[in-house]
Amino acid sequence: MKRALVVLAAALTLSGCASVSTTVIPTVPAQEPLPGNASVGAAPPAAAAEQCTDPVASLRPPNPLPAPGQMPAGSTMAKIAQRGRLIVGVDQNTFHMGFRDPATGQIQGFDIDMARAVAQALLGDPNAVQLKVLTSDQRIPALQNGDVDIVVRTMTITCDRLKQVGFSAVYYDAKQRILVKQNSTIDGPAALGGKKVCATKGSTSLAAVAALPAKPVPVSVSDWTDCLVMLQQGQVDAVSTDDVILAGMAAQDQYTKVVGAPLADEPYGMAIPLQNQDFVRFVNGVLQNVESNGTWTASYQRWLGSLLPGATPAPPTPQYRD
Repeated sequence: MKRALVVLAAALTLSGCASVSTTVIPTVPAQEPLPGNASVGAAPPAAAAEQCTDPVASLRPPNPLPAPGQMPAGSTMAKIAQRGRLIVGVDQNTFHMGFRDPATGQIQGFDIDMARAVAQALLGDPNAVQLKVLTSDQRIPALQNGDVDIVVRTMTITCDRLKQVGFSAVYYDAKQRILVKQNSTIDGPAALGGKKVCATKGSTSLAAVAALPAKPVPVSVSDWTDCLVMLQQGQVDAVSTDDVILAGMAAQDQYTKVVGAPLADEPYGMAIPLQNQDFVRFVNGVLQNVESNGTWTASYQRWLGSLLPGATPAPPTPQYRD
């Protein structure tokens, strides 16, 4: 052992390493990876220049509404009844609107209650539904491709979308606002200049953020949960979408808050393939019933009463164009 140590010392001396020097490696801050499919600074599709007369006016429902088992022959409803289940495009990431309960693994929420009401009226069974999870930008393609019969997923009625799908009457009125961390100095839209603001691809929220005079930097992702995680990790400065969605995020993270005046009105409708106008009318009849018999109010109180301040609102008043 002594001989080996002597040889090692001699080798170090001969190689000029009698004195050992150290190199300091600079510390590189840890970088949190962006969610898959995230895009920073990408402009959303331009809004349609053409405006429709009254986007929230839908088709008048039949009177009386046909009962389960008595759908008109050859109708969209009869075809769904023959299949035996209603295929519904939904969300699984929006707390208390359409979310997967971690305890049961079941998707539930206000939107899901509304979808089950349609199944009850059409098939006589609120559980005769097949829930198909969609991201915001998958909603219209899923309808156009025939993958789903209806989409009930916090979907705002717009003139541009009315060219691509049919919409029911408004079943929920939301407003776009802003979510930030509790210690943020951002207090409204005017304070978003140069700030990174997250919204989902294919949403009206993303277009509204990009159009703000303050010129924030839009950050688009697939799901709203990605926006919340990015806010928590400091990858974005704010999240902007409908107040009911933001309220769900704030309920899950006490270190966030909703701020500022509304950026836009967001009237939700149930979306249906453009050619299935008979089904639009049927769904409007279902909505009339759930809004008049207390089902809408009971669902609101169960899911949204604890999230949104103030008294339970009245259901939206339907508007029809014919």
